[in-house]
Amino acid sequence: MATDGTAQYATGTRVLRPSDWDKWYDTLIRAFSGVPEPAEERELWNSLTETDRCIGVWDGGDCVGTAGAFRFRVTVPGGASVAAAGVSMVSVAATHRRRGVLTSMMRRQLDDVRSWAEPLAVLTASEPAIYGRFGYGAATFQLNAEIDTDRVALAVPAGTDGVRVRYAAPADVLDACEAVYARLVPRRPGLLARRPGWERLRLLDPESARDGASPLQCAVAERDGEVTGYARFRVKPDWTDAGPSGAVVLDDLAGLDPVTEAALWRFLFDIDLTSTLRARGRPVDEGWQYQVSDIRRCRPRLRDGMYVRLVEVGAALEARTYQAPLDVVLEVEDAFCPWNAGRWRLTGDSKGASCERTRDAADLALSVRELGAAYLGGVSLHGLAAAGRVRELRQGALAEASLGFGSAVAPWLPHGF
Repeated sequence: MATDGTAQYATGTRVLRPSDWDKWYDTLIRAFSGVPEPAEERELWNSLTETDRCIGVWDGGDCVGTAGAFRFRVTVPGGASVAAAGVSMVSVAATHRRRGVLTSMMRRQLDDVRSWAEPLAVLTASEPAIYGRFGYGAATFQLNAEIDTDRVALAVPAGTDGVRVRYAAPADVLDACEAVYARLVPRRPGLLARRPGWERLRLLDPESARDGASPLQCAVAERDGEVTGYARFRVKPDWTDAGPSGAVVLDDLAGLDPVTEAALWRFLFDIDLTSTLRARGRPVDEGWQYQVSDIRRCRPRLRDGMYVRLVEVGAALEARTYQAPLDVVLEVEDAFCPWNAGRWRLTGDSKGASCERTRDAADLALSVRELGAAYLGGVSLHGLAAAGRVRELRQGALAEASLGFGSAVAPWLPHGF
């Protein structure tokens, strides 16, 4: 049997028809263990699926591969919102593994993204080892923590007492919370501008996913009568011989300013009958880490977040700004999307950038995967060079480029897709 999926499955790969969605989605669910989703969640994903941007691989009448690409806009350093294909719903049937199905879909998908004039493709990876060979680099990271709130104190900044925190039904304040999120989007690289319908994902609350915790709760923070932040969370009760030892399970938190964020964290620390606060997927530079009395008892752990792939190197590098002036020639390797391969002169600063083909001698050599990792400013080119993944060809070029590519604010993706 052929191992080149591009050849074997090209004729069986096609754009998804709305009438085939159920069979296509069942293939995806089975690949992710086969546990059925609640009807509400399945219905929501059906409504969000952009069938004209999804492909399926068919072997006769059987769907054996799935892949989708949502229309997103992602914030890049400098605050611009850049068109990006949100790659998701990728699966291969266990009966068709190691036959090139995934390669076939990735080939078709990246060609499509290029034809849509979207310079970036982004994804979150169920298995990080899969996507590097297709040019995706881990560009954002997130922090998980399990905070011992019985033994960790929080020192909040002046002005925190001026923030009012109140409970609210999550659905009742959804619009106000989304307005807060929308104001935050331009401030941090990696944030996605949510399109209509996506806000409903924040309210999904099937009992099967609670693991014994309460239904979703929400607290909003207000200053001068305006909602300036929110926290969505659950409380998981527990008791020992010594008394209550419940856990607050944080789902989402956002604030427009440091005192709002501090007020929300203090509220979560102080919920009665709990001794643990579990936070997942938080920004790596979030302020609470510097307000706690004992970071060790917060048990911080780092995890990869969003992976970035430059589909059009020139357009992508021109779309962002650079925190220090740079003028560097990049020798880019990209076997999977050969239109990116070759030398590019990147000049830029905090006001804008230009990236054009050149025949000048290269200053740095790297693959498109490293460019994707460094693109949002959270991964250092200097660090990638230390790993042997970036080569300095002109002395001083690495320091110049590493500083220029950086971001004062860590990139972050607060939710999956």
